Amino acid sequence: MPSYSWRFEEAVKEYWRVRTAQKQKQTEAGRSDAGSRGAVTGGAQMGRMTDLVAEIFVEEGFPESSIHRATSLELPGYYRPERKWDLLVIHEDTVAAAIEFKSQVGPSFGNNFNNRISEAVGDAQDLWTAYREDRLGDIRPWLGYLFLLEDAPASSRPVKIREPFFEVDPVFPGTSYKKRYEIFCRRLVRERLYDAACFVTSSEDPRTPIDEPANDLSFARFAGEIRGRARMLLEVEGSRSE
Repeated sequence: MPSYSWRFEEAVKEYWRVRTAQKQKQTEAGRSDAGSRGAVTGGAQMGRMTDLVAEIFVEEGFPESSIHRATSLELPGYYRPERKWDLLVIHEDTVAAAIEFKSQVGPSFGNNFNNRISEAVGDAQDLWTAYREDRLGDIRPWLGYLFLLEDAPASSRPVKIREPFFEVDPVFPGTSYKKRYEIFCRRLVRERLYDAACFVTSSEDPRTPIDEPANDLSFARFAGEIRGRARMLLEVEGSRSE
């Protein structure tokens, strides 16, 4: 399998370059959301990572026309009419991949942690119920989740646990947000809510290398799962044409 390590690292660096440029542009324009929120509302920070994942499908033989990054990103839901994904690959009326790209940057990591969990779990449950109800074709959709967390002191220190009535899962006490996101991504896959997940941390400082805390959540593993999915679908297509 080809190495995507350096391409992924460049994509992560591009995230910070785009984010910084958007924040500076909005600050200079006197926008009301200038500052850290301005970098969030600007969007497109994870565009290079999205492009990299799309390139893997193309390298495996998928046509560009099957890959959707800006428009036509909706899939039917069950509890709502449709839901828009960040990257959608549709091939021969099959959901080759529906992938989410999410990030969180400080200073307040606690504000969005629970929202990110609820969002990812709810989106997956909605899609799988729609699939059960025959809204998404005959072949099981493939879901991927990529999460980037800012590597900062506030994301790396232990977070207080509150247990007013019952004890929490023993895996959580003494963990930081960094460790909690790792657990979260791993459990998304173990519970089959998503077929593959990638978790990476990085800093705005370009001299600081990116960190992939867990081998089972590395981009290399993520890319390998994508290649496996792509090859399986192409083999199915080939067998149908014989």
